[in-house]
Amino acid sequence: MAPSEKHPRSWLAWYLWLVGVVSQLAFVAAVMPESWIVKITARLQLEPFPETPLAFYLARQLSLLYGAVGIALIVVSYRISRFRKFIGFLALGIVAFGLLQGLIDLQSGMPIWWTAAESISSVIGGILLFWLHHRCR
Repeated sequence: MAPSEKHPRSWLAWYLWLVGVVSQLAFVAAVMPESWIVKITARLQLEPFPETPLAFYLARQLSLLYGAVGIALIVVSYRISRFRKFIGFLALGIVAFGLLQGLIDLQSGMPIWWTAAESISSVIGGILLFWLHHRCR
């Protein structure tokens, strides 16, 4: 394969791999002590973290889910040709996910900086994934 043909696919694989690796950092949050979760929440100047079993359960489960998605992205990054159609749908799903994150954050009363950082980064990430995917055709 000529370098010019390989380049877009390489960037797509690299991007999926990088997002996958960063997403695996969430595994740390899944096992961190409860006191750290409470302290981090306070440092972010958010409402006090509710120290209840359900709140810790949900925080840890969400962290496990993000980590597992990271593993899946890494697997996909090594098999771009096999998952080409899936990657296009995944990109659109991430854009929709980012928009829904923004809506949920606003409904939940999260600070605007949190909402903007979380939802805009997801939307931009999904658009970038879609663009890279489209360049691989």
